[in-house]
Amino acid sequence: MSVIHLLDDSLSVEIYHEGCDKEYKDNICVRIIESCPAEERLLRFEETNLFLTAAQAEALMKALQVALKQAMDCQS
Repeated sequence: MSVIHLLDDSLSVEIYHEGCDKEYKDNICVRIIESCPAEERLLRFEETNLFLTAAQAEALMKALQVALKQAMDCQS
């Protein structure tokens, strides 16, 4: 499982494969956990799960790669 800490460690993003359940195609989980007071949260709940299909995860990955390349080009 990959864990990414953001916003001064008040937001954690965990990404993992839920398992090979043939009933559901959206088995890649992006879990967002906020460890801050409720009035400071970006989302309504302390923990939110977003389930993606392989195609959606790939599209997200490609969009992040494009943005990363653009950001890196600005640093050159």
